[in-house]
Amino acid sequence: MFNSLSGTVGGTSEEAVFILTGGVEWEVAMPASDISGIPETGAECRILTWLYHKDDSMRLFGFADEIRRNTFLELMKVDGIGPKAALKIMGGIGQMEFESALESGDLARLEAVPGLGKKTAQKMLLALRGKLVQAPAGSAKVFRHADLVEALSQMGFDKRAAQDALDAAESNLPEGLSDGEREKLMFKNAIVRLSGGN
Repeated sequence: MFNSLSGTVGGTSEEAVFILTGGVEWEVAMPASDISGIPETGAECRILTWLYHKDDSMRLFGFADEIRRNTFLELMKVDGIGPKAALKIMGGIGQMEFESALESGDLARLEAVPGLGKKTAQKMLLALRGKLVQAPAGSAKVFRHADLVEALSQMGFDKRAAQDALDAAESNLPEGLSDGEREKLMFKNAIVRLSGGN
């Protein structure tokens, strides 16, 4: 399996990015929201990949990070959602909003995503709830600190453990901190806890 592709950006389209590496230009299908974060033509770029292979076709898909690739792979497990539909869904709703809608059971929000009908949205909700954000359902803190959970996850920590560490860190914060100071201290303390500190 191709894990990632690094090279020079040859250009982008609405559905793909073109990466030049070793004299070969690769066409990599990506969610529209991920394409928007690709550097300008001529810049160096690394994207995570997944190879779709069937008897009559082969296509390389790309993602901004591991969270996005995992979301794509989880979507592919839902009955009725193929790779093209998964890309369209991911391009039609932000990662944080998508996770929030799944965890809160917001079927109406999911139905509003381009490419999703009511039946498919229901299947997706049943299949993916609890899979993308590993924390107790209904916890408001899952969504308030989702960016910190993701950052810790990208560092290799388990999402549920990261959420627990952030909750513990938040309960011990001193008074009078700004929101930015609170988040920085929570993040720092959570890393200490996850790394085996007190």
